[in-house]
Amino acid sequence: MPTECITFRETNYFSSLICDYLEEREALQPLYNRFPKIENFKAQIEEKAKNGLSEGSRKILSESLLKQYQKTEASEITLQNIEALKKQNTFTITTGHQLNLFTGPLYFLYKIVSTINLSTELKQKYPEYNFVPIYWMATEDHDFEEINFFNFKGKKVQWNRNASGAVGELSTEGLDVVFQAFSKELGVGNNARALRNLFQEAYTKNTNLADATRYLANALFAAYGLVIVDANTKELKQLFVPFIEEELSKQSSFQEVSKTNKLIEELGFGTQVNPREINLFYLTKKLRERIVFENNVYSVINSDISWSESEILEEVKSHPERFSPNVIMRPLYQEVILPNLCYIGGGGELAYWFQLQDYFKKVKVVFPMLLLRNSALIKTQKQAEIQEKLNLSTVDLFLNQEDLLQKKTRELSAIEIDFSKQKAHLEKQFADLYKLAEQTDKSFLGAVAAQERKQIKGLENLEKRLMKAQKRKLQEQLEKVKTLQNQLFPNCSLQERNANFSPYYLEHGEELIPELIKELKPLRGDFTIITI
Repeated sequence: MPTECITFRETNYFSSLICDYLEEREALQPLYNRFPKIENFKAQIEEKAKNGLSEGSRKILSESLLKQYQKTEASEITLQNIEALKKQNTFTITTGHQLNLFTGPLYFLYKIVSTINLSTELKQKYPEYNFVPIYWMATEDHDFEEINFFNFKGKKVQWNRNASGAVGELSTEGLDVVFQAFSKELGVGNNARALRNLFQEAYTKNTNLADATRYLANALFAAYGLVIVDANTKELKQLFVPFIEEELSKQSSFQEVSKTNKLIEELGFGTQVNPREINLFYLTKKLRERIVFENNVYSVINSDISWSESEILEEVKSHPERFSPNVIMRPLYQEVILPNLCYIGGGGELAYWFQLQDYFKKVKVVFPMLLLRNSALIKTQKQAEIQEKLNLSTVDLFLNQEDLLQKKTRELSAIEIDFSKQKAHLEKQFADLYKLAEQTDKSFLGAVAAQERKQIKGLENLEKRLMKAQKRKLQEQLEKVKTLQNQLFPNCSLQERNANFSPYYLEHGEELIPELIKELKPLRGDFTIITI
C-alpha cells in the first residue's frame, strides 16, 4: 500500500479550530492539558499515576469487563489486557463511538486503529508501563436515527423499527430482515461469505445492540488486544457516584463549561455543545430523559418522576445505574473509571472536549491528552493511474468540485481564461478618469465609479461565458475528472464519513485491517492517502 500525506488544513474538510490545534496555536493552549507528542506522555503518565485509579477501582473495572466478555470469545491478548488493568503501571488509550449498524462509516476503523497503534508506540517508548487500547461503546445514547443504517456501494442499508431508551439495550429483533437484504447485495466469493457470517453472527445471534456491537468489534480487532467497554453497569457507575452527587447539588459542569465557552467565543470559534444546568439523564428500560431542577424539586421531563434533594441523593446511592451522563459529563465518567492517558476522536469530538478542561480541574480529575484520529482516503491502483493521466495532484482532489473543474479547464484550455490583465488595464484607465473628475464637478465622480463597476462586471461576465464555453469544449476530459472525484468523495463528502468498510473488505478481505494498522500513524498529524 503506497501512502502519501497532506495537512488537514489542505483537505478543506476540517475546522479552523482543529487545524489551529494541530499547528499548536498558542491561543488554544488554555483549552487542553498537553499536546499529544510521544515525549509529552511521560508527564501525563506521572500525573495520572499520582491522581488516578485506586487499586480497588482497578479491580472493579477489570472484573466488570470480564463479566461483559462472558459471551464473547476474547483473544488471549485481550484477556491479558483486562487482567493488566488491575496493575498500577497499566494505562489506557481510549476512543469512543456510537453503536452504528455494521460499524457505520469507515472512520470507525480508523479510530480503533489509531488507538491500537498509539498503544503499541507508547509501549516501545515506555516499556516499563502497559498500554491498553479501549473502544468505549456509546451504549447509553438514544438517537436511533443516527445509527440505524450504513452505506454500501451507494445504497442505504437501514434498520427500521420503533426505538426508545438507551440504544445498547435495544433488541436486535428485525435485523434478520436487514441481513437478508444486505446479503443479496454482497455477491459471491470468500470475502462476501466472511461479511455475511460477520453480520449474521453479530446481529442475529446476540439479543441486544450492545452485545452485537461488542461481537463485531471483537471479531475485527481482538488480535490486537482491543478491550471493549460498556460503561452502562451498576458497578462502574458506583465509582462515579460522588460526581453525580456534585452535579445534582452544585451544578459545577454548567458553571465551568459556560466560562470556557466564553473564552472559546472570544478566540473566534463556535462551541460544539451547550451545557445544561444538570447534565444527567434518568435511565430505565424504556426511558432516557433529562433531569431538571425547578422550584426546589428534581424531576424527569416527559414523566411523572420527581424527588426532593435528599430523595434523589438516596436514589443515586441505591441505583447509580439509573443516572446517565450526557455529552458534557460522559468524558468525565470515562476518565474517572479508566486509567486513561489520551482520548482519540474526530474533529467534532475534540471540539467539545476543549470545552471541558476547567470543569475537570474543578472536580480534580486529570484531563487527558487529546489526539485527532487518523483520517484516510483509500484509492485503488486503477484510480491512482487515472489521477496521474489526468494530471491531478492529491490536493486537487480535495478541492470543491466547481473549483476543481475551473482549475482543470484553465490548465487544459488553449485559450487563456483570465481577464486579470484586461481588468488591470481598465482600472488604470479609470484611475486617470478619477483624476480628471476631481478637477471638475464632484458629482462626476459617482458617474465614473458607476461606469467602472459596470465595465468590470462586464469583463467578469465575459470571463464566465468563456469559461462555460471552454468547459463544453473540454467536456469529455472534465467528465473523467468529475467521475474520479465522485468515486473518491461520495456525495461530495469525505469517503471515511460516508462509506462503510464492507466494500473494501470485499476487495481485500482479511488483509484490510493489517494494512491499515501498518499505514496509519496516529502521532504523525497528517491526512493519509492510501493506494491499494
